[in-house]
Amino acid sequence: MSDPNQASANLAPTIRGGVNKSTFKKKWKQIKNSRQLYLFILPAFLFFLVFSYIPMYGVIIAFKDYIPSVGIFDSPWVGFKHFERFFHSYYFWDLLKNTLGISFYSLIVGFPLPIILALALNELKDGFGKKFAQTVTYAPNFISVVVIGGMLIAFLNPSTGIMNHMLDFFGLDRVAFMTDPRWFKTIYVLSGVWQGTGWGSVIYLAALSGVSSELHEAAAIDGATRMQRVWYINLPTIIPTMVILLILNVGSIMNLGYEKILLLQNPLNMESSNVIATFVYKQGLLEAQYSYATAVGLFNAVINAVLLISVNKITQKLSSSSLW
Repeated sequence: MSDPNQASANLAPTIRGGVNKSTFKKKWKQIKNSRQLYLFILPAFLFFLVFSYIPMYGVIIAFKDYIPSVGIFDSPWVGFKHFERFFHSYYFWDLLKNTLGISFYSLIVGFPLPIILALALNELKDGFGKKFAQTVTYAPNFISVVVIGGMLIAFLNPSTGIMNHMLDFFGLDRVAFMTDPRWFKTIYVLSGVWQGTGWGSVIYLAALSGVSSELHEAAAIDGATRMQRVWYINLPTIIPTMVILLILNVGSIMNLGYEKILLLQNPLNMESSNVIATFVYKQGLLEAQYSYATAVGLFNAVINAVLLISVNKITQKLSSSSLW
């Protein structure tokens, strides 16, 4: 007489194998039925795989003295030598202060404006006026960064710039905006706000399009003013979107692009325009200190990751909206 326990043990792998096979067939059928959707996301998947994930192995040169002729894996290990060099350098705190100063300035000024613009555009009646306002506010987003830099340099020129002509017209002294370190952060942030506010409002307008007109009609019947309807109906609708975008913005607080800063940078405003991104560019590409530049860039990325995780945890506790 056979042992029941032994028979169950012999049968378990067969059942498990059958279940796994059935699950695999079911998943494959779902993929096959949705093959058009997977085909659509394939270019984006390949883009991030090729340009973001595969090159990540190069991060190890931050812990080596990288010699191009030898290669990454044969270059000697140096541990945290490059990180220590950066942390103990005289320019470390200046770079950190400038990076955080411009980033927080951009966040404080630039984050609320797309929300205000979206709420304002949402209140306009459909027609020429609304389309014109949307076009005027969206258009700067499509201007090249190089063109923006050239426009700023031309408009703020101390002798021929339109801004100084206006100051002169009102009897004020001309200002050398581009060579005064005190003006650099303001110029950078306000030009970025002008260029990106209209495009940033698109996401909020998409969220506002989901607000039921019946809510507004009921509130209007109850005597609510337009401002009250905006405050108590429209604004709560976009709060989850606001939270998600705030998390993403704080998580990339150290990711200042170097292109625009390099275009506006000169030896006289270096005091406030030298940030981590431009420093990495100069050390890595211009001076060929690849390991040192990688170490600084890795430090930047780790700070961003810590900020992203921390802000996400905080929002999880304060509200129901979060990235994960």
